[in-house]
Amino acid sequence: MTVLETFDLSRTPLREVNRFLHRELGDTTHVRIEQPDGAHSIAVGLDALVHVDVDGHAGYYAAGMNKHATVVVHGNAGPGVAENMMSGLVRVKGFASVSAGASARGGLLVVEGDCGLRCGISLKGGDIVVGGSVGSFSMFMAQAGRLVVCGDAGDALGDSLYEAVIYVRGEVRSLGADARFEPMTDADFTAVAGLLAQAGLKHDPRDFKRIASARSLYHWNVDANQEY
Repeated sequence: MTVLETFDLSRTPLREVNRFLHRELGDTTHVRIEQPDGAHSIAVGLDALVHVDVDGHAGYYAAGMNKHATVVVHGNAGPGVAENMMSGLVRVKGFASVSAGASARGGLLVVEGDCGLRCGISLKGGDIVVGGSVGSFSMFMAQAGRLVVCGDAGDALGDSLYEAVIYVRGEVRSLGADARFEPMTDADFTAVAGLLAQAGLKHDPRDFKRIASARSLYHWNVDANQEY
């Protein structure tokens, strides 16, 4: 049975809302946050199987450090949405600013619009699906996990990439140091199809290109003269 609790941030302080989400959920399974008006740190640090709807735009670090919860932002999100996410699902119905999904270790971030710079920076195991395009230096130093971009990508995509993998449907302005295009395999097609299905996006996995690390940065090479 769904038990709904509604908060209006024009009347209730955000600290009180987050305290409820952390300590007082009880039997509540669904929380609606109305009139967020770009407030920062909405629904951060959740550790419960609860569904949170943010009915409007969110500011910095929305749904950061998420674990288990499903958080849906019915608008745009500021910098660092779903940063350091452990598990669960975070969905942004609009656009996301810089560093979306930064350092996420698990879970799934879905951004239905575009993302700004450094999407997935230092990703450590989570998955990110972007319905639009991503800005420059996305997946910089990403260590594990996957990014699916249904639009285009900016400059230096995958710079200093480790074991993470990027799939792009559109054009890539440039690759970063040590990133390279690789042939798509059956396993890649299956992975992209599964992530698109979870995100609710309908694209042909065969339209995507794979980008991964060339692994030349793993060990110091004195002859490289700092050129990779």
